[in-house]
Amino acid sequence: MILQDLNRVRQIAVIAARHGFADLTERAGLWRMLGRKEKVEVSPEMQRASTARRFRMLLNDLGPSFVKLGQILSTRGDLLPAEFVDELAMLQDQVEPIPLEQVHAQIRESLGKDVQDLFATIDPTPLAAASIAQVHRAVTKAGDEVVVKVQRPGISERIDSDLTVLRSLARLLEAVIEETGVYTPSGIVDEFDKAIHEELDFVNEASNIRAFLANHVDRPYLKIPRVYDELSSRKVLTLEFIRGVKISQAKLTEDERKQLAKNIVEGSFRQLFDDGLFHGDPHPGNILVLEDKRLALLDFGVVGRLTKPMQETLVMLCLAVALKDSDSVARILYRVGVPDARANLAGFRNDIEGILGQHLPTTLGEVDARTLLRDLLDLAVKYRIRIPKEYALLSRASVSTEGMLRSLYPEMNILEMVLPYAKELLAGRYDPSQLQGGLMRTLLRFQSLATDLPTQLSQILLDLESGKFTVTVRADQFDKLNENLRTVAIIAFLGLCACGFIVGAFLSFAQKPWMYREVPVLGILGIALAAAFAGGVFTWYLFGSRFRKVSVSRWLKKRR
Repeated sequence: MILQDLNRVRQIAVIAARHGFADLTERAGLWRMLGRKEKVEVSPEMQRASTARRFRMLLNDLGPSFVKLGQILSTRGDLLPAEFVDELAMLQDQVEPIPLEQVHAQIRESLGKDVQDLFATIDPTPLAAASIAQVHRAVTKAGDEVVVKVQRPGISERIDSDLTVLRSLARLLEAVIEETGVYTPSGIVDEFDKAIHEELDFVNEASNIRAFLANHVDRPYLKIPRVYDELSSRKVLTLEFIRGVKISQAKLTEDERKQLAKNIVEGSFRQLFDDGLFHGDPHPGNILVLEDKRLALLDFGVVGRLTKPMQETLVMLCLAVALKDSDSVARILYRVGVPDARANLAGFRNDIEGILGQHLPTTLGEVDARTLLRDLLDLAVKYRIRIPKEYALLSRASVSTEGMLRSLYPEMNILEMVLPYAKELLAGRYDPSQLQGGLMRTLLRFQSLATDLPTQLSQILLDLESGKFTVTVRADQFDKLNENLRTVAIIAFLGLCACGFIVGAFLSFAQKPWMYREVPVLGILGIALAAAFAGGVFTWYLFGSRFRKVSVSRWLKKRR
């Protein structure tokens, strides 16, 4: 590490100790690496706070890069437990706006022209200032009202520097933390690295907006802003200005609230199952109500993508949850996830059955999706099953959408509103009006089996054709016995060799052949070889357990 990085590590260690993580910094060896330990007092408030809350406050005090890390982690219920995700969701960017001169300089550097040549006017007061960028209202030369999102100068270099420090800290933590969950600290840093660099590239966000605009062109109830390509780059993004009110602040009649709730459900359904592209952060601040009571979506830095197989899996998962079929839920989650090791599927299924029994007591109208989704993700983490990030992002988006719907229209009957879409999804698969729950559950399991079976049979046939198909019968006691027999055989072989050389040495001394300066050469050589083989026996006896699985198997293969 360079001196600047060491100073940053020292700062992180001090702030971490101040937030009650001194034991962790001590175990990670940060103070040994820095050369001295600083005494830090922990306030009584911090001592009373939960670990999740202290972690959130720690990231907040470490600066913009770590605040952004927390915000990204708050969308990934597959990485952290629910209590941490809930705390991190409260993180807000609290940064001073950059001066207007720096905004102009960044626009000039990114677009290659002076601000006066690109815009008729630009408002000196920002609409919003965040850790990565700030937003200004402006008017183009053609007279269009726009918003200009300008990246903070030097933010990319600062994040890269903090990532270097984070990787070093992650490796230290991995050396002292026995259980790190599904993702190691280094894995979490890697996920943050990918997510933050996608967000830093405004070309990526512009591409997302164009895709949303194309998908929603025939949906008049939803407005998507237009991108001004000639006024956009990797660090500057210019969008159509949309005049509206945040949905949480809009004054609406009961009928208007009901209609907007229906529009949100309709838009969410179309994004998931028609487009395969959905908004990853649909909180009330990113949804505006226009004068004509249409909805407008803002901020497309975080989006999710679902392939056709993922959409099919999502349909089966929703159906399995609705039918309280814990076996199908377990198998679907196990199949879409990536288990770190062979998971206990029976235990996984039993725990899911408990969750479904808790959250689905009577009807779907009473389901609390926020708690249900969170508990399912927590369970996957518990059984070390890596759920793809798209599903974790979808879980977060679903929770935000449901909370917004309940706030917008508390009297809403979720079952009544969702049922038409469920029928649409099932059309072409089953006829729900003719099937009872038991038969539907059987068909669901059959479809899950039918999805997996061709792939598994194809793999078996390929292995048979190529001669790679093997059947292995394992028994722990037989394996141990086999290992011990091999060890005895090796020791006996080495011992017999040693005895043979000892006998030969004594015969050589008695007959005195091949004398050199009155010393029998064969006798000395026999003693040396006998000592070598005896040493081999002794070494194998002491350290054989370490080498048996590798050395013996290799030796036997060579002998064959």
